[in-house]
Amino acid sequence: MARVAATFMALACLCLAPAVGAPATVSARRPLRGNDTLVSAQGNFELGLFSPAGSSGDRFYLGIWYKSIPGQTVAWVGNRATPLSGLASAELRVSADDGNLELVGPTSASSLPVVVWSSNLSSSSLSSTPGSNNTAEIRDDGNLVLVDGANSSNVLWQSFDHPTDTYLPGAWLGENKRTGEYQALSSWRNAQDPAPGMFYDTVDPNGTAEFFMLWNRSRVYWRGGVWTGGRWSGDVGAATGRGTNLYNTTYVDTPAFRGTTTVLSDNATITRLVLDLNGQKKQFVWVPASRSWQLFWAAPTAQCDAYALCGNFGVCNQRSQLPCRCPPGFAPVSERDWTLSDWSGGCRRSSPLTTCAHNGSTTDGFLALPDVKLPDEPLAVGTARSKAECESTCQNNCSCQAYAFSAGCTVWHGDIRNLEQLFADSSSPGSDFYLRLSQRALQDLHNVHKKKEGTKLWLVVGITLTGVAALGASVILAWRILLARRRLAVSMENENGSSLAVYSYGDLRAATNNFSERLGGGGFGSVYRGVLKQQKGGNTTQLQVAVKKLEGFARQGDKQFRAEVSTLGLIQHVNLVRLLGFCSSGDEKMLVYEYMPRGSLNGSFFDGGACPSWRDRYRVMIGVARGLAYLHDGCRERIIHCDIKPENILLDEDMSPRIADFGMAKLVGRDFSRALTTMRGTIGYLAPEWISGQPISAKADVYSFGMVLFELISGRRNSERFGELEAAGTFFPVWAAEKVVEGEVGAVADPRLHGDVMPEELERACRVACWCIQDEEAHRPTMAQVVQALEGAVVVHAAPVPRALQRLAT
Repeated sequence: MARVAATFMALACLCLAPAVGAPATVSARRPLRGNDTLVSAQGNFELGLFSPAGSSGDRFYLGIWYKSIPGQTVAWVGNRATPLSGLASAELRVSADDGNLELVGPTSASSLPVVVWSSNLSSSSLSSTPGSNNTAEIRDDGNLVLVDGANSSNVLWQSFDHPTDTYLPGAWLGENKRTGEYQALSSWRNAQDPAPGMFYDTVDPNGTAEFFMLWNRSRVYWRGGVWTGGRWSGDVGAATGRGTNLYNTTYVDTPAFRGTTTVLSDNATITRLVLDLNGQKKQFVWVPASRSWQLFWAAPTAQCDAYALCGNFGVCNQRSQLPCRCPPGFAPVSERDWTLSDWSGGCRRSSPLTTCAHNGSTTDGFLALPDVKLPDEPLAVGTARSKAECESTCQNNCSCQAYAFSAGCTVWHGDIRNLEQLFADSSSPGSDFYLRLSQRALQDLHNVHKKKEGTKLWLVVGITLTGVAALGASVILAWRILLARRRLAVSMENENGSSLAVYSYGDLRAATNNFSERLGGGGFGSVYRGVLKQQKGGNTTQLQVAVKKLEGFARQGDKQFRAEVSTLGLIQHVNLVRLLGFCSSGDEKMLVYEYMPRGSLNGSFFDGGACPSWRDRYRVMIGVARGLAYLHDGCRERIIHCDIKPENILLDEDMSPRIADFGMAKLVGRDFSRALTTMRGTIGYLAPEWISGQPISAKADVYSFGMVLFELISGRRNSERFGELEAAGTFFPVWAAEKVVEGEVGAVADPRLHGDVMPEELERACRVACWCIQDEEAHRPTMAQVVQALEGAVVVHAAPVPRALQRLAT
């Protein structure tokens, strides 16, 4: 956890009234029964019994969840490992005997009500007055408390001292030195079982001021770094700028307790920190505009860095939708657990190894797994000087499970953990890993491979014969389709004034070589490079294009899609990427754009390329401003881009900027907010009104443009940290806005330029950027005014530091 810098302003508060008639407290005389719930005073949180989403509905848990956030986001669970089997006799009550808070009900082992969970306070911890007077309540910070019946200010027990997988602001994580009890996070076992899983996040048991993430409570796989006085040195949220300044962090170390807590910078923010069942610690913030949780950072950043995520013999693949798979010749130990994203049980051999003879020899062989990160705990075999000797050494040892030979021979005994599939562009090279399999398993794999090859041969023969028979019909059909397409294209041009070409799915699949060269992607789909053949004057020419394969458009009708696309085809400007055509074939929707050889602004300016000159930067600033001004005021119908960022600004061969993805908000409609807030990096450019849920106007684009201006001026992404800003934990736009107000614009410029800038242009651009990121829409200029300012047609005075940024700076 950390002190982090915010790239956005305040989030909207959910001020919701508690349900009418809901009990306010739980006591010995007023228990919580069955489906009854307890709601906090302002309606933020709700306490009751729940059954995990997707489960069979025969297991019930005492839980706390957000009252009015869709999807029942659970933040705490009481009886994690001892679920109730029904609600009929279930009861949360204060014990009349000892004053403890307890959950009573039937279980799978007993149909009679039994105590399955209790606050479990000793008699010395409870009040001297009768325990039956104690009461329990859920507070607006999500804390369930048991209060002394004789003294309401005396909290006897609280859920904040017993977190499950979720940390809420205001709680503490650490160690009670007097009792030896730890306030730590532990993951769920799987998506339907909140019982403690394999991953654990805790303060260092050895007494240092550092937090560890552990596998099986024994193996450290991530460290939070040392406490620097304001944050943890290894904190991902601070290092990346994701979700920065959500809260202020404190660490204490006293004779009684050592640990950390956080206080929200803005009480309207709704955020939670979760140790998920895949072993990553994730910071989420609720975004009312999209009614969804926004992931701000995760640690470790790579999912496969969670130790033994895929269990014994499992292989982790960071680029796969499901990260875990079993190697050939293996199968999941529990298929059901794997369907619930619980891979901890790992894999086992489909066919057992043969029994070793008395001399250690077997008929087992080895399966090669290429390009993998080798598991830990290897044993070096110095006597083996070749791969053959290494294999023989392993084969003749009954306990040897695998070997690898690179600079030397290494072997593995026992279970294999932490295998990871690597790729040619991975940060570290992979190795060939040879896994022991029985002769029968190897033969089965060989037979399967042989059968597939045979099937392919017959398919080739069958397809060839069928193709010859259908060739004549295909030629006739293709000719008819070509004529129909030409008629449709002419029809669209005549009716709408648009000259968009209409392509078939086959056309674009062939042009992109089966979508083989991916240029990039975002929340709306992936972009592929393609080459279209065109007939002009009897000659065949080739046109390079960028094909955007849209995702999530299956529900949109063909007629509606064509109408919206034809409108976009009318929009043409020198600083906009030109739309050439489209494809609408069933669920497949694609847009065809002119190809930009220099790629995006992000790739050309920020990803380690050559340092662009000030002239090129200023040319990009003015070009983007003109393109946005045209979208806002030059079209028949105003178009708000809604996602201005370097990735959506492309460069042609002359380094002229072209804005891409304009009109996507119009195409996607009501789903645009949801798609936008799932895109990595977008959140840093969102205007405050996006976050607070207010209506969106063209001024939202102005705000995003201001953020891009700062990046062009400084030559760095706003989320990056360096030098004095890293030490101070400061977000760059905060620092830059202050420097501009103080008149020190030279400090904001990219140091790689060595002062080779036009001072007047630099000051003008800095001041425009500050005006663009003002809190209130009314205080921001229009894009037409921005163009005038950058061109020097009007005088630009210094802007105040935005109030929200000013609060962050102090």
